Amino acid sequence: MYDEEDLASIREARDEWESETRDPFVEKGGERKDRFATVSNHEVEDLYTPDDVADLDYESDLGFPGESPYTRGVYPTMFRGRTWTMRQFAGFGTAKETNERFHYLIENGQTGLSTAFDMPSLMGKDSDDPLSDGEVGKEGVAVDTLRDMEVLFDGIDIGEVTTSFTINPSAPVVFAMYVALADNRGVPREQIGGTFQNDMLKEFIAQKEWVIPPEPSLKLVTDTVEFAAEETPRIRPISVSGYHIREAGSTAIQELAFTLADGFAYVEDAVDRGLDVDEFAPQLSFFFNSHNSIFEEVAKFRAARRIYHDVMSEWYDAGDERSKQLKFHTQTAGQSLTAQQPLNNIVRVTIQALAGVLGGTQSLHTNSFDEALALPSEEAVTVALRTQQIIAEESGAADVIDPLGGSFFVETLTDEIEAEAMAYIEEIREMGDGSVRDGVLAGIDEGYYHREISEASYEYQSRVEDGEEVVVGVNKYASDDDSRPDLLHVEDEVQDRQLSRLESVKEDRDDEAVEAALDELRETVRNGGNVMPVLVDAAKEYVTMGEIMDVFAEEYGTYRETIGVM
Repeated sequence: MYDEEDLASIREARDEWESETRDPFVEKGGERKDRFATVSNHEVEDLYTPDDVADLDYESDLGFPGESPYTRGVYPTMFRGRTWTMRQFAGFGTAKETNERFHYLIENGQTGLSTAFDMPSLMGKDSDDPLSDGEVGKEGVAVDTLRDMEVLFDGIDIGEVTTSFTINPSAPVVFAMYVALADNRGVPREQIGGTFQNDMLKEFIAQKEWVIPPEPSLKLVTDTVEFAAEETPRIRPISVSGYHIREAGSTAIQELAFTLADGFAYVEDAVDRGLDVDEFAPQLSFFFNSHNSIFEEVAKFRAARRIYHDVMSEWYDAGDERSKQLKFHTQTAGQSLTAQQPLNNIVRVTIQALAGVLGGTQSLHTNSFDEALALPSEEAVTVALRTQQIIAEESGAADVIDPLGGSFFVETLTDEIEAEAMAYIEEIREMGDGSVRDGVLAGIDEGYYHREISEASYEYQSRVEDGEEVVVGVNKYASDDDSRPDLLHVEDEVQDRQLSRLESVKEDRDDEAVEAALDELRETVRNGGNVMPVLVDAAKEYVTMGEIMDVFAEEYGTYRETIGVM
């Protein structure tokens, strides 16, 4: 972008500035600290100039919005056309309580729904399972059968509103219930839209919610990819999730690299099944964390788009431009929220949300200020939603496409993050002898991810404890006056109400049809067929989540058994 003569002049001018202007000033007063770095401990310089981006090629490295390599955004107008989807996470108690929260959020300007499930549902257990006792509806909504899905979306046009489902081991079951709901309502399958997290590789790497072992888990994920490509073109069957990798303690670069590697593993598995990459890749989506280091996060998002474009083109021969466009949801960093001085979290979330917007996210969830203490209260949820609306409507951040593009610092950081993330991806690929999928599976088996993330987490916590990393209100500017806001409490009676509904469903349904549906599922699993059509039929017979997941556990074995944990 600059010729050598210009760069030589800039280098000379910088040397002169350092010796004659900066150094004498620093000698008088010093700097705040000896070393400056991002939250991920990526060291940053005091100043960046054109010399730092001397190798940048505008067309091949940046390009224009809506054109390859999509560094500057996947749409030509980005937020000047329409703002990102404001998708606040919601779910607690029974389907009825969560339906009421859904309606409240829609009435207050939310443009997409996002569903949180309780722990039994996440783990594929029915509410009446002994292991579910005390957990029903506590940290998300309880969903046992299609009846719960019917109540959850009562009064909501699922042909118009898109919905995100944060669920993993039992994601195929919830996907099937949603399709069954659409069928029963007469909504065409091609009209329903939304996203299922359904990222099982990430579970074995970071979040640790699993039922069956990694390889059959991957098989079920690919079943949903194939089904979505054929039946529900507006459904994104996987949201490849770096969010939980970051929450487990990874750096921004590890989050990016491990997430993209998981995404490429899903691509390889689907291609090996015989699917054409352009048949399913446009429906893949990603989910990233946005932490406090605003420029690091923006650079991470920009690097993610560029890496994805290049790899999908060069490694997987994607021809459709939509297959090369990385589209992602962002959630602000739950790990950064503090129970101390919880109102400080509003500021943290605002910075993190702004980073997501400046980085070109497609949808955004802003955490509520009280989430380090309890499920979000209605007041806290409203503040979180208003944060997004103020950024969209008042800040001007949505008025210019890629407003930080061209910054010497941001472009340098984007290049550095891209290079370091690609080094990780290449290492994973080598672990699989040229296959990213096999490398990811090998990394899970060998504890590679656990070691990498644990070391990064330990290093960060050490910096916090040493005071090198400041957490306002915790290790600096702490206060004895630590007033708590009013918190949301889920009533103990929630479990009784859910158990009553489940009992009623079991009494009313056709037991012979239920057994026939489960037998068909067993046969499909044994034959290696796609389970999704069978699951949709089973959902319509009000087969429960737990009954279906028990079949998977019986046929595939459980991961706990595989790793010797009983």
